[in-house]
Amino acid sequence: MKKFDIKIENVVASVCLNVNIPLDLIVSNLDSTEYEPEQFPGLVYRLKKPKTAALIFSTGKIVCTGARSIEDVKIAFKKIISMIRKAGIKVPRDYKIQIENIVASAKIPATLNLDMIAFELENSEYEPEQFPGLVYRMDKPKVAFLLFGSGKIVCTGARKIEDVKTAIKALYKKLKEIGAA
Repeated sequence: MKKFDIKIENVVASVCLNVNIPLDLIVSNLDSTEYEPEQFPGLVYRLKKPKTAALIFSTGKIVCTGARSIEDVKIAFKKIISMIRKAGIKVPRDYKIQIENIVASAKIPATLNLDMIAFELENSEYEPEQFPGLVYRMDKPKVAFLLFGSGKIVCTGARKIEDVKTAIKALYKKLKEIGAA
């Protein structure tokens, strides 16, 4: 089976601390924050290392986006929660990180005939007048793909790196079966 060079583009994860976080207090203690409650109920906090952005809500929910690995997600949450503690807010020592979405890209070693793929593959949508990529939805694992004529593919919706690998292999196998790759 072909081995693909898979690049993780973005990992979105969340944590629920189950404590109220006074966002005004965070803003007054921190640089790199944006908080406009009339526009959006969360505070945006940007980290330089790892390069991520966190949405912090007063309910204690934090969403981290922009990480390039699960390890970066863990480092980002440690830094964010440490910063919240330094602002004087008591938060639990233990928290569960929930991976919400992994976006990855890879290259199929062929040019893809998207018209043929749209005709042959169920659960695919292709409207080249609106968007140059074909959208293909897979049930197991539950992910969505963008396929481009160049062979570049983007996989989104996975919650585990292993699911990305499994999905890309399954997609490639399907493309081979219908003579598209």
